[in-house]
Amino acid sequence: MKGLHEDLGFNLGVLFRAYVKASHAVLDHIPGGPRGYQVLTAAVHGAAGSQVILGRELGVDRTVMTYLLDDLEKAGLVRREPDPKDRRNRRIAITPQGHEVWEAAERRLQAVNTHLLGDLPAPESAAFRQTLEHLAQKANATDPVDHECRLVEDLSPVEGPQRGHRKGT
Repeated sequence: MKGLHEDLGFNLGVLFRAYVKASHAVLDHIPGGPRGYQVLTAAVHGAAGSQVILGRELGVDRTVMTYLLDDLEKAGLVRREPDPKDRRNRRIAITPQGHEVWEAAERRLQAVNTHLLGDLPAPESAAFRQTLEHLAQKANATDPVDHECRLVEDLSPVEGPQRGHRKGT
């Protein structure tokens, strides 16, 4: 039997829990915490687009996204602007204060990342991040956050009492 230290799910879970705990602690001053930070990051890099598209990309329900943006806007961190290409859409833009808050949060998150990956030499850390990005993009293409989980359906049948059948049967 394989030990827990060799199990991908266990190791991902341990790393994820440590990251979530630390990131929540350093982002608790931003409305929405990590989700609010992700909105700020998208806005800083000009990738926020419309609130509907960003909500879909982040896996945030439309109503929840509206409340999150309301809170970020009330805090003076973002503003919603009409989309010049389609006035029905609102684009999310970062404010100067939002940029300052994002920069400070980014520094704190880098410290979290350094702590979690600090034992890895720089080339291995870079390779890990690149591999993780590749795997995340593949997983998102297979199972986008706006759909129910299709990853399991796309895999070979899993033996056992709960899933002993093939896709489509």
